[in-house]
Amino acid sequence: MNDPISHPVINDISNKLDSLTPKAQILGNYIMQNPSKAVFMTTKGLAQTCDISEATVVRFVSTLGYEGYSDFQNALKDFVNTGLSLPERADIKGIKEHGADRLHRGVLEELGNLQHLYENISVETMNEFVDQLDKAQTVYVVGSRISYTYAYYLGWSLTKIRKGIHILKGSDSTSFDLLVNANSPSLVILTTSTRYPNELIKLARMIQRSSHTLLTMTDSSICPITGFSDLSLVVPSRSIPFIGNVSGMLVAIQYIVQELANKRGEALENYHKQLEQVYLENDILFNLKPR
Repeated sequence: MNDPISHPVINDISNKLDSLTPKAQILGNYIMQNPSKAVFMTTKGLAQTCDISEATVVRFVSTLGYEGYSDFQNALKDFVNTGLSLPERADIKGIKEHGADRLHRGVLEELGNLQHLYENISVETMNEFVDQLDKAQTVYVVGSRISYTYAYYLGWSLTKIRKGIHILKGSDSTSFDLLVNANSPSLVILTTSTRYPNELIKLARMIQRSSHTLLTMTDSSICPITGFSDLSLVVPSRSIPFIGNVSGMLVAIQYIVQELANKRGEALENYHKQLEQVYLENDILFNLKPR
């Protein structure tokens, strides 16, 4: 797990522990010592584990400043998700279990994640992304490790909407050279998710010192890259992933791309005609029509 001192939810508990009632202190200590267990517990489960009342759990959460237990649980989930190792994730997902209906469980989990995204994502922030993409002359989309999947999908999709799109792999150190030499100002979009690659953090720090505009798509408000960004979009999920929660990020990308397409109007139609002509002349895509 990551150092808990760097995470607000654990800091809040630690700072207020001495002022809590003895039973609330028992609860606070349990959560700090066992966050990866507590994050999956209901108020009833926590109460039973700590031999306290559910009312104590509710008051504890309120004392920390959360509107409800689900808000506290989401904050704790962000902390746990940021620090979990691969073996710990495998244990949570029951990878070693036999006979589990993984498909059924996986579909239900993703449906829950998408419902959570629908209820909590900021449409206003996504629309700000669209505005930035519409007015920028040059756009660089950057990702690393699993987030390169998101970056490539976003960048590739944007090439069907407008010109001036470049896709960079953040794990390639030449990304620094390309962005240093990029026309100023350019728009840079970093896609990242837990566990956050250090190369993207370093890249974000460098971009902040440039004249470029930096937008970040991430899965948590405690992502270390958001502190360097001009604008950040948090794509929330309800569950803790084994490798990564892909569906929510793809839905957010689809929205941004389609909204940008809508905004481009007649210019998009002309651009699409140019692309289709190139595809046809160079026999790029399979075509049922006779030549």
